[in-house]
Amino acid sequence: MNKLLTMTAIGALLAMPAMADTLRVGVATAQTGGLAPYDAPVIEGVHIAVDEINAAGGIGRKTMIELIEKDVRSDAAQTSIAAQELVDAGVSILVLPCDADPSLAAIGIVASAEIPAISTCASSPTLPMIGGEYMFANFPGDNVQATVSATWAREQGYDSAYIIYSPDSQYTTMPLYFKEVFEKSGGTMLGEDTHSIGQQDFSAIATRIAGLAEQPDVIMTSSYEPDFPSMLKALRAAGVTSQIIGSDGIDSPTTFSLGDTGEGVVFTTAGHATEGSPLADFNAKYLAVTGNKSETVFNAVGYDLIKVIEAAVLAADGSTDPKALRNAIANLEGVQGATSTITYKGTDGMPVRQVALIRVKDAEREYLGSPSPDGSMIPAPRMQ
Repeated sequence: MNKLLTMTAIGALLAMPAMADTLRVGVATAQTGGLAPYDAPVIEGVHIAVDEINAAGGIGRKTMIELIEKDVRSDAAQTSIAAQELVDAGVSILVLPCDADPSLAAIGIVASAEIPAISTCASSPTLPMIGGEYMFANFPGDNVQATVSATWAREQGYDSAYIIYSPDSQYTTMPLYFKEVFEKSGGTMLGEDTHSIGQQDFSAIATRIAGLAEQPDVIMTSSYEPDFPSMLKALRAAGVTSQIIGSDGIDSPTTFSLGDTGEGVVFTTAGHATEGSPLADFNAKYLAVTGNKSETVFNAVGYDLIKVIEAAVLAADGSTDPKALRNAIANLEGVQGATSTITYKGTDGMPVRQVALIRVKDAEREYLGSPSPDGSMIPAPRMQ
């Protein structure tokens, strides 16, 4: 009897999966402050992906994911502090905030520790250029987004443009890429204006544009909340009726709640949920998990980030060694995310992934397509 029990116990032990390894992921993101409208929904998607993978037994049914999270409060200095604390805690990979500027504050730490770092949704192509071989982005580059929107504008027959940008961050200089592509494709620039991030009054800029001898067909900006709504309201109040083109920073519920003021605004973003698409599947999953509809693509962008990490661990034969993961990420090709396929192979750390064009119509999303930009038209990264 005892022998039978012993043999049964041995058999049960042999049938059990090997003890799981653990991948420690350090998450230093902005859950409060100006970047929270982007990082907070990203982290929702991160949690959905991690819970899904862990419930299935981990990456490759072997490696469980442990998140160690810190709120950097949208501050560059806090990002640096949090990154160092996470490195000291023994993480194998870092997740950094949704903007190049605070992410770049962690350059020295990332380089010294030789730990791969991925920004949640920073889109400046200068991020990996400045950050070095261990720094990666997780979003379509500013220069790519601008090429898509400028090309679309020219295809619509828009011949003249005006840009409004802020020199305060890498991201808000995206209109300079738009200008380069617009002019290269035969368009004419009628002028440009700058503003400070957090500026509340845009009446002077609006008055200047309204007073031009020729009104621009298009006004392009990469400003985001709360600047973008204030800017748009000021332009419309001044009688400026130009087509407004924005970027992924306005992919938020606020943009769709502006009523007549926001009607017709076009912007680039990371994807769109067409029927039967992976993004539509993710949105259904998000609804099932949270009980709410996803109102921004940034939920799916967070899910994609974890799918990239999962693919890197698998490509590294299950290794959680930071150097092995860095090399694996750099050679990933065709990773299926919720928003699109994602490729790092052959790039400098900026992923090749889909850019969708969306128009605000009756407070809903009108999908204008996901054009592939002409590579010869994409501007070189611009150092601020």
